Amino acid sequence: MMSRTRVLPVLAAVAVLAGCASEGELVIDQGVGITSVLSTCPAVGIPDYTGDITTFAPGEDRSTASLDISAAITNLRASCNDSAEQVYSEGTFEVHARRADVRGSRTVSLPYFVTVLRGGNAVVSKRVGQVTLTFADGQERAVATAKVGSFVNRADAALPEDVREKITRRRRAGDVDAALDPLADPEVKAAIARTRFEMLVGFQLTEDQLAYNVRR
Repeated sequence: MMSRTRVLPVLAAVAVLAGCASEGELVIDQGVGITSVLSTCPAVGIPDYTGDITTFAPGEDRSTASLDISAAITNLRASCNDSAEQVYSEGTFEVHARRADVRGSRTVSLPYFVTVLRGGNAVVSKRVGQVTLTFADGQERAVATAKVGSFVNRADAALPEDVREKITRRRRAGDVDAALDPLADPEVKAAIARTRFEMLVGFQLTEDQLAYNVRR
């Protein structure tokens, strides 16, 4: 399940005012007051239902009485370096956890993933890591930080010159295509989609954990 929520802009924003665009970025109008910057930097976000994880005590009971650990990813921040042929994006985030039984000290490792999508559905890469939280004796809550990164080929994130020309070419009254929206052209739409990358971060959930998140 890869529908996205909480998608964050990186330093080169995906949706910003035209005046904020960086040199070399293509700004396209999508309506009154709305512009979109076609950046080589991916958007960063957390897929639906993967920003939280809940574990239970051994057994079949999945009620609050058997709850063991609950945790959430928060404060996801992103930066991007697109000065080289390999565009590097980095994300940092916090994991805030709570445990039901506060007796004794305890260390817990929770799995998370970072994946890069192209065009909204094509997986370019995926890696799984672990974030470790330490609870002191009697402590109910713990916080840990983690860092992720990914690379995107600059050429893959850039529009071909012929497509850029279609979008930016000035049209004069009387031209055959003067009244046509270049962004409605299926070829242009497909080309823009291929240049859109996302770096997504979430907990690596089991099927049961994902179903629990969807149900609640």
